[in-house]
Order: sequence, then structure tokens, then C-alpha cells
Amino acid sequence: MKWLSRAKFAVKSAVAGWQGKLFDFSSWSGRTFWGIDNGKLATNETIFSVISRLANTLSSLPIKLYKNYDLEMNKAADVIINNPNPNMTSFEAFNKVEVARNETGNGYAVITRDIRMQPDKFLPIDSSYVTPFINKDDGELWYQVLGDDGTYYIHNMNMFHVKHITGTNRWAGINPLNVLKNTLEYDKAVQEFSLSEMQKKDSFILTYAANVDKDKRKEIVDDFRRFYSENGGILFREPGVTIDEIDRKYFSSDTLASERITRSRVANVFNVPVSFLNDSEGQGFSSNEQMMIQFVQMTLTPIVRQYEQEMNRKLLTEADRKDGHYFKMNLGGLLRGDTNARTQFYQMMIRSSGMTPDEVRGLEDLPPKGGKASELWISGDMYPLEMDPTQRKGGDKSGKEPTKE
Repeated sequence: MKWLSRAKFAVKSAVAGWQGKLFDFSSWSGRTFWGIDNGKLATNETIFSVISRLANTLSSLPIKLYKNYDLEMNKAADVIINNPNPNMTSFEAFNKVEVARNETGNGYAVITRDIRMQPDKFLPIDSSYVTPFINKDDGELWYQVLGDDGTYYIHNMNMFHVKHITGTNRWAGINPLNVLKNTLEYDKAVQEFSLSEMQKKDSFILTYAANVDKDKRKEIVDDFRRFYSENGGILFREPGVTIDEIDRKYFSSDTLASERITRSRVANVFNVPVSFLNDSEGQGFSSNEQMMIQFVQMTLTPIVRQYEQEMNRKLLTEADRKDGHYFKMNLGGLLRGDTNARTQFYQMMIRSSGMTPDEVRGLEDLPPKGGKASELWISGDMYPLEMDPTQRKGGDKSGKEPTKE
């Protein structure tokens, strides 16, 4: 039955790789699937800010293919790192997928393959047209995609899918904007009320001591408007006339409190520090380094891990994985800290033989020197780790370190 399974997988892969009447995905680019139009993303500044920062941060992370810690390059890595499809860079492709994941709860990209079943293109598509389901015939996960010229069914190995949290009985991620529905509606109502109050003109109550007829009343009102307009809002109260301003009941502090509540709830749903939304109230970080550590550990690490596992499972073959190949998105650049913190860390790692000088140079984007710079050293002060202790300056034949009197 092994040959039957291999043939079955080959057919599934070919569905996403061949261009025929039923399986031509080239028409998707630039048409229905691009340009997601969502009112919440386009009109809410807080939502736009948090999604932009998450998408830009993730798509800026370096992606590398490794084999047992050594850099490698193959067809799958070239597609992901350099040329995902004819119309996009790697940054733009992953940016679209991450925006869709945060906007709708699911980010999708079709993986097309060449005749040798190697990844050929990485095409982000609009999640609004995709529905995951379990096929009863084979018990495997498939995706229904509504295209311009028909419905497509794509096996899960040919669909890159990253998502927000899911329940045990569902395959699609929960839409974070649906979770924030009440918060966004409340924030919108407060903004509309505040705007309408600020746009209102000043209103007054004119009270006269005696009753006046209709024509006289109109003359009084017109004269009041003229005098108010010509004198820049200055009014003079005549004897027998009372002028009372109508209170508009608008307080700017109410709007500020509402915006702070909205930022806090959005930060909770998207699992980011509220300071990322320009709100510093209640923050206990003593440095930007501590804030970035929390962001990387609590927010980015689960997201990055999901991307890495999707790439490892669907872009690498089983033989590649057994041979030690894996994709990795480097988070080290976000944790480097300031110059003083990096200097102390590098000194500690070099002097304790944790890193070689060339490894430090690599982290600082400097070319390796080779030779002794590629060896581990131990403070002694300083000797190669493999060096015979008796050869160290002041060492004796017993191999003991010299003591200071």
C-alpha cells in the first residue's frame, strides 16, 4: 500500500502545481484576492497601529534554512527568502499573510509546485474566500477556495495557513476583531459623540422682560446674530434682557479615558505591551530592553514558531527534515539591547568559552576573521580552550594555574 500512498500524495501535490483549465492559479494575482477591505482596519487608528507593527516586525525577521546549525540553500529556501512569486518580495508576501492573520484570524498562501513536486511559488490569498474542512473520504484537512472562475479544493500540504487560537472542533482561527466588537463599537460611539459636540455652534437663551410680537422677536434674533458675528462672540446684555449659554456637556477627559480603555483591550487581545500603542501609563519597564524581551517572549515567539513549523512541514520533504534541515526566523536582533548591554554579554560569553570571537562578529554583521578568532577561548587571561595548561604563562608541569602571592 506504500506505492498507493505515494501516488495519492503526488496527485494532491500536482493539483497545486500544474496549470490547466481547472488548476490555473496565475489568474488569482492582482484580482479578487488582493486588497482586503475592512472598515475596522481602515478607520480605527488603534487597530491599524497594532496590526501594522506586528506585520512589519514579523516580515522584517531574517529567514534562513539550516542543516544542523549550518546555513543551507535549496529550491524551497530560494522561494521563501528571495522570490516567493513574480509580483512580490519575501517581505511583502509575509506581510500580507500576517496582516490577514491579525485582521481575520487566518492568513493563507497557496504553495504551487513544479513537476518534481518542489515548491515553485508562494501566493498569499484573501482569507475571506477560504474555508477549511475535513474530507470524509480520506479524513484529511482540505481547503475550499472560491476563485473567479470556479471553486478549488486544495490539500493542506499545499496551503500555508497561520492563525490565531482555535478550539478543539475548529480549524479556522478566531477573528480578533470579532472579540473586540463591543470595544470598537463603544470607541466609535464616543468618537462620534465627541465630534458632534465639538462641531456644534454656541447656543444661547434670550430672555426679555416683556412679551414681544413675532416681527419684533425676529428682529431681536437677527440683531443678536449680527452683533455676535461682527464682534467675535462678544455680547452686551441690555437692561431687561437675559442671555444664558446652553451647556454642551462635553469633557475632553472622557474621550481620553475611553481611548486608554480601548488601547488596553486591543493590547490584551493582540497580546502586545500596551506601550506599543503609545500608552505609557502603568508600565514598569526600567529599559527598552526589558520591554522587547517581554514582546519577543510573550508575543512573537508563538507566532514565529507557527510560521517555522508550517514552512518545515510543507516546504521541506520528510527526507530533508530527517537529514537535519529546518527553517528558522532569527529573533536575536530584537534582543541585542543597547551597546553597553551587548558589550558586557559578548565579553562574558568569550571569556567563558561560550562563543568564539567570529560568532560575536557574525551577530554584529561583521565578516569572520578565521584562525584564532574561530576558536573558543577561556580567561586565564586569555588562552585557547584546548591549550595545554603547562604551556600557559607561569604554568608548572603539574598543570596547575600559578597563584598570586
